[in-house]
Amino acid sequence: MTTLATTKMSSKGQVVIPEDIRKRLGLTTGSQFIVLGVGDVVIMKTITSPSMRDFDNLIRKARGNAKTAGLTQADITRAVNEVRSEK
Repeated sequence: MTTLATTKMSSKGQVVIPEDIRKRLGLTTGSQFIVLGVGDVVIMKTITSPSMRDFDNLIRKARGNAKTAGLTQADITRAVNEVRSEK
């Protein structure tokens, strides 16, 4: 299992991710990345959707935080309407 490889950038700025790394990470055509450049380091992080379980946990946590903060459904509806009217 290779974790280190070299590659080159094309004249169009395209970089090939070596096949063994693509396979190991499950990368396919259309995979999306966040790219961070700091100094001479470039980091690519895949963007993945959360699982339904993770999403449900996130919603549960958000509802708990809203309840703790004393937010009501009317408060949330009002805030959404305010943001929509700004556009």
